[in-house]
This record gives sequence, structure tokens and C-alpha cells, in this order.
Amino acid sequence: MNLPPDAAEHTAKPTALIVHAHPEPNSFSNAQMRSARSSLQDQGYDVKTIYLYENGWSPVLDHSEFPSASTYFKPQAEQMAAANAGTLALEVRADLDALLDADLLVLSFPLWWFSLPAILKGWIDRVFVMGAVFGGDHGLFDQAALAGHKAVLLITTGGSLASFGEGRRFGVLDTHLFHIHFGMLRFVGYDVLEPIVTYGPAHLDADNRKAALSAIHEAFERIATRAALPLTTPAPPQNP
Repeated sequence: MNLPPDAAEHTAKPTALIVHAHPEPNSFSNAQMRSARSSLQDQGYDVKTIYLYENGWSPVLDHSEFPSASTYFKPQAEQMAAANAGTLALEVRADLDALLDADLLVLSFPLWWFSLPAILKGWIDRVFVMGAVFGGDHGLFDQAALAGHKAVLLITTGGSLASFGEGRRFGVLDTHLFHIHFGMLRFVGYDVLEPIVTYGPAHLDADNRKAALSAIHEAFERIATRAALPLTTPAPPQNP
């Protein structure tokens, strides 16, 4: 029996995309990613995981990706042309489709140099395609293609919780993450949730690591009600 459109919509599973960037399969970062994935699956999510290191993902956005590019290479213009022509690289097209389909995006990574690993930044460079995710027929922020979708960072740090905060050794974590939260995720429309962080797992004993993994599982059990960051969307510039 065919379900009416409204009924089919209500029975569809929510979808999540986890993009994981850690080179060591036995790392705590990998363990907490698996805990997050298990929690989402327990809630009925259809979860796709992209392992950037295991997949040998190339983070380089350059001329070679666009064989028909003009002599003067403008990456975003070439992305838009390829998106419109249906000639994006196969691996980019596959990950772009998964990105657009996901209700929830989880970026899973260790905090390196107070930012994300280069391989993950390169994934964003190549997959957040102009003309498909923002720009072209899409605008920015609430007019971008991923408006209404949610995104969250799942992070491990080298420093302990006590080393982060106002006036502390490593400063305020949200300050370090702003360029990701606002400049990458909010920019393309996401409602950006408060990050989920394990501080200094390398300094935790076995019992505390186990407790930290349980905390990750519980955090994702409540992902539907997790608070969004108050990222103000700037007004578009006015013509003089």
C-alpha cells in the first residue's frame, strides 16, 4: 500500500552525516565518534560516516579537479560551473549529496592548533560547493541550502578543562571555534549547536575515559534539544 505523502514524511528516518578526521583508528577521538554514532542509531537515525584519513581524502582544491577550467583559476567560479554542468568530481558529488541529505552534520576531530585538521578543512573547501551549498541560486546564512539543518562539532582537546576559559592558559574555546561555527557552518545555513567536547582525554585514566564516552552517548541522546549557539546573522549591505 502506498502511503500518502504526509504519512511517508512522518515515517522517514532522520539522517545524520558524521565526518571524522583523526589518523589513528585506536584514538579516543575515534572511540567518542563511535559512541556518538551508536547513540544516534539508538534514536533511529540513519547515520553515514565518512572517514577522511582511511578514505585517503585529498584536501587540495586546485586546477586539476576541473579539467575544463580556464587558464586563470577561480576555485568558486569553477565549482559553480561544475555543479551546474553536473561535472563535479565523483567523490565530491557523493559527499555533497550526503551533506545535503543529512538533517544533522557532525564534524568529529581533535583540536589541532586551536582549529580543525587540514584534511577536514580541505573537505569543507571541496564539498561546500558554491552554487550547490551557497551562492548561485542560494544565498548565505538563512538563505543558503542548509538552512534548517543542524550541525555540531565533536572535539577532543590536548588541554584539560581547567586550562580553557576566560583568563586561563588557552583562552575561551568558543573564541577559537568561532571561525568554524560562524565562518563555515552558519555561513551555509546551519543552526549550529553547542560543541560536544572531551577535554584532555590523553590525561584521563581508564575509568574517566569510560565515563567520558558515556557522557558523549548521553549528549547525543539529547541532541534534538541541544541549544543552538547565538550566532547573529548580519544584515545584507545596503546600497548607498
